[in-house]
Amino acid sequence: MEHWNIHPDMRKSCAISIRRSTRGFSLLEMMIVLAIIVIVAGFAIPSLMTQVYLTRIRYSATDVSGLLQVARMEAVRKNSFYSLNYVAGTPAMVNVVDKNAAVVTTIPPVVLGQSVTSFFGSGSGAPGETAFLTSLSFTAAIASSGSPSFNSRGLPCIASGGTTCVRTLNQGFVFFLSGTNSSGGSVGWSALTVTPSGRCQTFAYDGANWVQQ
Repeated sequence: MEHWNIHPDMRKSCAISIRRSTRGFSLLEMMIVLAIIVIVAGFAIPSLMTQVYLTRIRYSATDVSGLLQVARMEAVRKNSFYSLNYVAGTPAMVNVVDKNAAVVTTIPPVVLGQSVTSFFGSGSGAPGETAFLTSLSFTAAIASSGSPSFNSRGLPCIASGGTTCVRTLNQGFVFFLSGTNSSGGSVGWSALTVTPSGRCQTFAYDGANWVQQ
């Protein structure tokens, strides 16, 4: 068997040299990257926060819709009428009261999202409000008439003092919900309708039209 003898110098020449770079980012490069991050964040954060505010409004509209259905079922179950009551505050909330205007503690109130407010009837200042109300297949009750309520048959009626809840043919409810940003500027709108038969529907304003959700 033949043996190959490799000269030590040849071994050295065949060795692969591996270079390891120890160079990191320079201060200038880091400043450039940070500047880019700040610029991108400046564009992205306002848009992200707007979506957060809009989500609060839409969730609040959904929660109020659920509260309306609970009040309606309770009115039928108790053979009485129950009303919704808006309580301003930070945050605001909506609770249910009985025919004596006493808060119904067995029905948890809806706490609206931070900086979200609710307005019953017309005159809310919502964009395209007149056109929206006109597009409905019923007449919306106005806030000055009384409190939005459901009678013992689960139909919309207006509580007007004492133990009276007046139902008007083809009349329903409309609630407008709006929100503001940290600077107090309006950031979006949602609407909640209750048809004369007691059916709830929610809408969102997309900047040009009211779209059913």
